[in-house]
Amino acid sequence: MKTDDLIAALAADTKKPTPVRTLLGFALAAGIAVAAIMLLLTLGVRPDIREALGTWRFDVKIALLAAALLVAALDCYRLSRPTAHERPMTLAVLIALLVLAAVAAELITSPRDAWPAKLVGSNALLCLQIIPALAVVPLIAILWAMRAGAPQSPARAGAAAGTLAASAAALLYATHCFDDSPLFVATWYPIAIALVTLAGAFAGARVLRW
Repeated sequence: MKTDDLIAALAADTKKPTPVRTLLGFALAAGIAVAAIMLLLTLGVRPDIREALGTWRFDVKIALLAAALLVAALDCYRLSRPTAHERPMTLAVLIALLVLAAVAAELITSPRDAWPAKLVGSNALLCLQIIPALAVVPLIAILWAMRAGAPQSPARAGAAAGTLAASAAALLYATHCFDDSPLFVATWYPIAIALVTLAGAFAGARVLRW
């Protein structure tokens, strides 16, 4: 080996590795950007989104999905480290309570005979298809980032990656979805997210093993 090559190699070894949180942030941002482009090129944003922003159902839908994204991101970072500790349940419990409150408000403010239609909605099947499809690229990017963190439990870390990717995809899809009822959101969105979570656990058990 030449002296210059040896010096370059030694210098490279002294460089600090990029923090996992930085890699996760970059991976999530890149994945969301790609998924957003995919959504815009295919389904697009609902044409009445300005009017929808003034309704409590749409605002609650976006707020709940954004909160789920935040919790999933914190969970991903926690599980990406070899010394992962038990997560505090405060945020998750708070989101669950907000979902229950939104569902209760829908049941109170809507006639009983309208409940089935609000539950089934008009895009249930599309929701189950598009959210996993939009989550593919974010999931790959997040798993790549988590490989730098040496997760203690690859399957759990992969599941967290799947939840994060699906939460991001769900938040994007919500800008297209016309079904704003909390009954619909509390039913079909979690199912779609759970599908990606399972896929993430399966992939994580293999690609995050060290």
